[in-house]
Amino acid sequence: MELPQNLGAVAKYFLLVIAIACVDVGSAAAQFGGGGMGGPAGGSGAGAPGPAERPKFRDHIHSLDALPIGREQGDQVVASVSVQGNRSISENTILQKLQTKKGRFYSREALLADVHRLNEMKTFDHVTFRTKDLADGVHVTFVVNERPLVTEVMYHGARGMNKRELAGRAGIEVGDPLSEFSIESARRRLVDFYREKGFNQIAITTSIGYGGVPGRVVFRINEGPLERIKSIEVIGNTILSDARLKKIIKSRGSMLGVWKWGFNKADTSQIDRDVDILAAHYHNLGYLTATVGRQIRYDDDGKYIHVTFVINEGERFQIKNIQVVGNQFITEDSLRQRLELKPGDMFDGTLLKRDVGELVYGYGELGFIYADVQPQTIMREEENMVDLVYKIEEGDRWKIGEIRVNIEGEPHLMRETVMLNLLDLREGDFIDRRMLEIARRRMTRGQLLETNPQIANPPDIIVEPKEDVY
Repeated sequence: MELPQNLGAVAKYFLLVIAIACVDVGSAAAQFGGGGMGGPAGGSGAGAPGPAERPKFRDHIHSLDALPIGREQGDQVVASVSVQGNRSISENTILQKLQTKKGRFYSREALLADVHRLNEMKTFDHVTFRTKDLADGVHVTFVVNERPLVTEVMYHGARGMNKRELAGRAGIEVGDPLSEFSIESARRRLVDFYREKGFNQIAITTSIGYGGVPGRVVFRINEGPLERIKSIEVIGNTILSDARLKKIIKSRGSMLGVWKWGFNKADTSQIDRDVDILAAHYHNLGYLTATVGRQIRYDDDGKYIHVTFVINEGERFQIKNIQVVGNQFITEDSLRQRLELKPGDMFDGTLLKRDVGELVYGYGELGFIYADVQPQTIMREEENMVDLVYKIEEGDRWKIGEIRVNIEGEPHLMRETVMLNLLDLREGDFIDRRMLEIARRRMTRGQLLETNPQIANPPDIIVEPKEDVY
């Protein structure tokens, strides 16, 4: 039996009203904790929360290039954004860097931020903007002045060196901004590179825009001969032999008389560093006023050099007094008992370094894991006498907050528990650097964990410190 057309419309209307009522009732029941038809018997079950209110579009935070932009505010709308002055960089690339966009509210602060952002691209000498108010909004134009770009890099005269190595050291590539400062920096790096390789007579000049091409950069290189050290001589030394001093330095002369093919390239920078190495070695032995110089003499052909180190040893210094300053938690007598150097001993840099480490280690045993000790030498009026001063900054005292065992691979709680039980460290105790090192050595030597560095990093103990308030 078919319903009349009007009756069918009425039925549809009543069905719609019933559906809306059911939804309203279900929502109300959910809001007041009712179980509804789907809840458990008795209506004691917790109802599902109602749908969250959908946020308005303007409440969203937009972002561009990881730069957040808050809710837009303003009285005027940006009608258009254009760029003038760009040649090699597309307008689309520039517009992507901007916060000012068509359809957004106009903001002068955003414009100034856009100018700063474009300057950070390092491709423009100058960036500014113009605005024009019209009926449809504000028309913004960014005016940029591009830096010229490097279109070609040439190395004329490079024979003893690979051009690929020169390009890597110069750091100038096609497409980089053309800058006289960067080109001069590249020239100096090339000069240093040549001298490291033994070309000490190197001369390099540069030119920009050679052949009428504005972006062409040319390095004109006059390498000179590859110099080698023919001999090394030491004079003025009495307490150390020539062989001992030549072993300390890094420069090497010819091997077995083979000048040309030996490992004896002449690096003048290394020769200067060898002067400092020799002086530091004498100072470490107690000859605090020792000085070292060097002389370089060329053969007639200009390819081989003779190096002579001139040493003035001076007198060895003796320790007059030892002072300890800055200590508050540990008494001076306790610190002095750890020192091997005593008043009356000859100065010895190796023992001084050992004593500094012993003081730092002693503080570390008591929880002062960031203690710092700086030694100073003070020359006295008496001849060849020196005072030693240990300046101490104790820092804070730390306790063990948490102990973990760092094991790579799949987690193994049992192995971690076993390793923690082997430690003599407990949470809440003061950090003892000596005990921590002993525990690490014990873990490394144990067979329970993998210690092959080719398979995984070795296991380690991680101690989270906690400052002690006292």
